[in-house]
Amino acid sequence: MALNVAVVGMGNIGNVHAGCYATDPLARIVAVCDIIRERADAAASKYGCPAFYSVKSMLKSGIKIDCASMCTAGKENGGDHYQATMDLLNGGIPVLGEKPISNEVAKARRMVALAKKKRLRYGINLNHRFTPAARLARGWVEKGCLGELNMINMRMWINNPNETSPHFHIRALHPHSIDVMRYFCGDIQRVQAFFKRGKTVDGKRRVCWSNLQVNMLFANGVLGHLCGSYDAGGGFGLESCEVTGSKGRFVILEACEEVTFYSRQSTETEHYHHLGGMTGFGETFPDRIHVWLEQNAKKLAPARIDGSGEEALKAQLVIEAAIESWEKGKIVDVR
Repeated sequence: MALNVAVVGMGNIGNVHAGCYATDPLARIVAVCDIIRERADAAASKYGCPAFYSVKSMLKSGIKIDCASMCTAGKENGGDHYQATMDLLNGGIPVLGEKPISNEVAKARRMVALAKKKRLRYGINLNHRFTPAARLARGWVEKGCLGELNMINMRMWINNPNETSPHFHIRALHPHSIDVMRYFCGDIQRVQAFFKRGKTVDGKRRVCWSNLQVNMLFANGVLGHLCGSYDAGGGFGLESCEVTGSKGRFVILEACEEVTFYSRQSTETEHYHHLGGMTGFGETFPDRIHVWLEQNAKKLAPARIDGSGEEALKAQLVIEAAIESWEKGKIVDVR
């Protein structure tokens, strides 16, 4: 049976979520909400549902909502997540939020704590882990195919001219990178970061620290490295993840397009191209949202939600530790 779904924040990403719900048999869009009336009205017309201009008015309407996507943006793409999420959770609605969970850790902690107190499912759209390639690679780790894990190298870069603040790049993009690293290797304990401001294509110095290199020590002893940029281009590819262990290693390219396992004892490889029919990053959104719907339909225990708010909070703590490391010029414990 289809779940009644609401979408809050009808900008670009909100319409991506709504488009996924509209084509998923597990969902029925029953409400859209945006403080910009024109956006809400346009979405309501497109998806055939009522428009609301505040979360509180939507909750007071009496419409039955089984779960909601919270897609507001704000400063560093996470500045407007807090109040709408708190209103939805206080209204008893399970929430799938956009990343970053919040660019203010105190607010992120309060959202996670409220969801836990209310015993509500609270997920974040950490969609880079929601690919057949990532699931297969995670299975290799869990089955011991890599042996004892030693290192993880993650690269994520795009040619993105957008910026609103010095730390826009790391806070807006790298919740994804760090979540993928944690997905394979567990909690991150310490970080050491170096940042660089790049230039725009017309030669002006950027506002944000648009390039970074971050060294990481995981709680289990794994060594990690993240390379990120908003100044990359020229056909280098956008994303790669390599995990090495005592028995072998795997490499994932472009989030989902290729995954290869290399044995340490053999020259044979295990290679998959477009595993599960997923051909590009855009297809990760329907996959992630379908998992969210399935987990709500099954009334999965909140603690078992994949890509949870708590996991997003842990990624955000790593981001803030990296910023502190760069600003203070020292290795910082994640706390």
